[in-house]
Amino acid sequence: RDRRRVHGVIDDGLRIVYKLNNILYTSKSKWQTIDLVDTGPFGRALMLDGLMQSSELDEFLYHESLVHPAMLMHPNPKRVYIGGGGEGSTAREVLRHKSVEKCVMVDIDGEVVEFCKKHLPNVQEAFADPRLELVIDDAKAILEKSTEPFDVIIMDLDDPLEGGPCYTLYTKTFYQLILSKLSPDGVFVTQSSAGGVKAHTMVFAPVHNTLKSVFPSVLGYTKAVLSFGDEWSFNMGVRHAGATPLSVEEVDRRIAERIIGGPDSLRFLDGISYQGLFGLSKHVRKALASETRVLSEEAPAFFYGKGVADASH
Repeated sequence: RDRRRVHGVIDDGLRIVYKLNNILYTSKSKWQTIDLVDTGPFGRALMLDGLMQSSELDEFLYHESLVHPAMLMHPNPKRVYIGGGGEGSTAREVLRHKSVEKCVMVDIDGEVVEFCKKHLPNVQEAFADPRLELVIDDAKAILEKSTEPFDVIIMDLDDPLEGGPCYTLYTKTFYQLILSKLSPDGVFVTQSSAGGVKAHTMVFAPVHNTLKSVFPSVLGYTKAVLSFGDEWSFNMGVRHAGATPLSVEEVDRRIAERIIGGPDSLRFLDGISYQGLFGLSKHVRKALASETRVLSEEAPAFFYGKGVADASH
């Protein structure tokens, strides 16, 4: 096992290959294969069905980018809903906010949750936080049943893969449900797959346009995540019109006031790095502006990506 490598397919004819020092733990749930591996370049990494989910090296880049722009956009987020996020890192970032009174996290795969509780030290405090309500169920079904509105809703779902379980959660119908479950100042954010020079038209752009058909304000942004092999994209929907990114000073002020432990608790995000998230290149901004697709179950968008560990060396 010490000489194995992992091949992550990024695009047709393009793959990232990295050394796999050891498979530390492995398990198989009803839904997927779960591996905690020791890689050469990224340190310890969580993989589901051979796909990189997060790595010791750079998971904070993804999770801080997913969570904090939406949390900081809301004036006083008390109730938060997370769809997916079984690893626990998204909940960890949400629970850094002093204002949060309840964080409901719904993941369909309880074995992933238990695996991560046991083997990922950096999320154990979040899972033990009394503000966290963990539900093992379908994220859409639980949201439909919810009677109290949420201030922030975060979708940390698998990519929309053809034949996969999640592509219906990247559609106008689902986003209309989310809008109906938000409080008046509510904010929604979803990961939107790769957003780099080539991949941004696959999921990022059509999700952005689909959200524009539902939300008064939509902000798209990206962050390079080395272990994912590309820039990663996010789309934020805001219930009020005219929402724009916050200033450097305002981000720093809100972090200092709201985050437990203050600015030093975050490894990536501050006012300056926040501006970089929204500084999309001209060609990506043009693609978002010109996108016409509105996603539905009948006309979805799919992301191309898969991984495999083998014994080549």
